[in-house]
Amino acid sequence: MFFALDGFLFAGWVVRIPAIKQQTGASASTLGLALLGVSAGAVITMMLTGRLCRRYGSHAVTAVCGVLLPLSIALPAQTHSALSLGLVLLVFGAAYGGMNVAMNSAAVDLVAELRRPVMPSFHAAFSLGGMVGAGLGGLVAGGLSASTHLFLLAGTGLLVTAFAGPSLLRHRPAPAAQETVGRRAPRQRLSPRARRVVVLFGVIALCTAYGEGALADWGALHLEQDLGAHPGLAAAGYALFALTMTAGRLTGTLLLERLGQTRTLLLGGVTASAGMLLGALAPTAWLALAGFAVTGLGLANIFPVAVGRAGELAGPGGVAAASTLGYGGMLLGPPAIGFLADWFSLPLALTTVALLAAAAAALGYGARNATTDAHARPPAHLVD
Repeated sequence: MFFALDGFLFAGWVVRIPAIKQQTGASASTLGLALLGVSAGAVITMMLTGRLCRRYGSHAVTAVCGVLLPLSIALPAQTHSALSLGLVLLVFGAAYGGMNVAMNSAAVDLVAELRRPVMPSFHAAFSLGGMVGAGLGGLVAGGLSASTHLFLLAGTGLLVTAFAGPSLLRHRPAPAAQETVGRRAPRQRLSPRARRVVVLFGVIALCTAYGEGALADWGALHLEQDLGAHPGLAAAGYALFALTMTAGRLTGTLLLERLGQTRTLLLGGVTASAGMLLGALAPTAWLALAGFAVTGLGLANIFPVAVGRAGELAGPGGVAAASTLGYGGMLLGPPAIGFLADWFSLPLALTTVALLAAAAAALGYGARNATTDAHARPPAHLVD
């Protein structure tokens, strides 16, 4: 439920970006700098959240972030300049980043207990929430102001947390995950090789988070401004992307068990690269939507595999490190695409998503022989 809530709230925000852009009077480049606030706030808090999870437990931190995230989502619609928008997005990004590290850390512990590669299923819930949030956003875009819409999202988020939070807090972590909760025990030091493996998967996460962030922040704008799509159809672009990503993640466990980690990463990166080239360069909105759908299918399992592997190696610290690198892609994406759109065009700027998806495929193939210390040996279902 928390994964789904995270995706639902984030999608509800991104489909209102065109309205917020008009409200603040921002250009493409200044909007890109303002959107930088989401990723900057997330990256700033992610490493801190890893430490908080070790100290207080990932379940408690997830519940707290489940309160802060809905409260912060109502703020962007109250701004009237790019500067004030960027400042409130720092707060939203901080809550969003904390939620992502905490809930992924909890999911890594559950994956270890189940001894199956079910991490994509949790991320499928995130994508499903994103699909519902974007779909509802598209339906109400013409009838509700951004302020009213985001206020309703905030109330919905608080209700979900009030319902799901107590159950999460009552669940006791597995003994292995509970050892360091509530005391400042020294962490087991990772070897330099193990650190390099964590960084490698963090960079893979970066390449794909860049694509997810680009479609979230700029996909609707591309459909509406460059291809003349109706605001409802433009919002549906992210919903379609989230739908195919959900479908891809629901089959992620089967793919990992059948194909292994390397082939799953390679296939996903190549598919996403081809899809984004179509989405960015297609002459019609319907062809662009098809490209967005293929991109979602390709990107679906790359990020969860990368973050899950880092978490298996280094616990909450590994999740935080890979997530921080991953959201570095979102940190780079909004301003980079904004400036490229001003200098060249938004369609050309979006082709950088295809380039980084291809890079993720290459890195995934390069990681085919990556191993760590014996205590962090990858599970058999993740080894080709």
